[in-house]
Amino acid sequence: MANILVVCTANICRSPVGESVIRDRLHLQGLNDWKVASAGTWATSGQSASDYSIEVLAEQGLDITNHRSQLVNRNLLEWADLILCLELGHMEALRTEFPDLANKIYTLSEMSGPGYSVYDPYGEPRPAYEAMVTEVTKLVENGLNRIVALAQNKEEKRRNTGSGD
Repeated sequence: MANILVVCTANICRSPVGESVIRDRLHLQGLNDWKVASAGTWATSGQSASDYSIEVLAEQGLDITNHRSQLVNRNLLEWADLILCLELGHMEALRTEFPDLANKIYTLSEMSGPGYSVYDPYGEPRPAYEAMVTEVTKLVENGLNRIVALAQNKEEKRRNTGSGD
């Protein structure tokens, strides 16, 4: 069983969407024992997901109404076999602050192509959220094989050596 952590800024718009979509697609592949969580680099703990993120995902049959934000920390990063950031800056900051964990920190976009930042729709009208959900869903679906392969590889190393390195 592998553990995946999705990271954005406040953990209320993009990363809850990424967490939910990844969990759903893993379940569709029969990977029901995998764990997926999310956190934010500047999160205030305990906040619910943004209304538009909740609404747009609900239209796809995914429920994030119980999501509560949390601040990324070393324990979460060590728990994760794979860390997927929604911005290049998040990836760079985490790799700099936690160099011993850098080998398992990527952007979500890198799973299917070149790395780039997914636009943060916070405070924007609903169409910006619809575009973000569409983009995150596409990135997850296009990158799912690599997500699974990387997470399995790190999980196997963690299980066999006590380390994800």
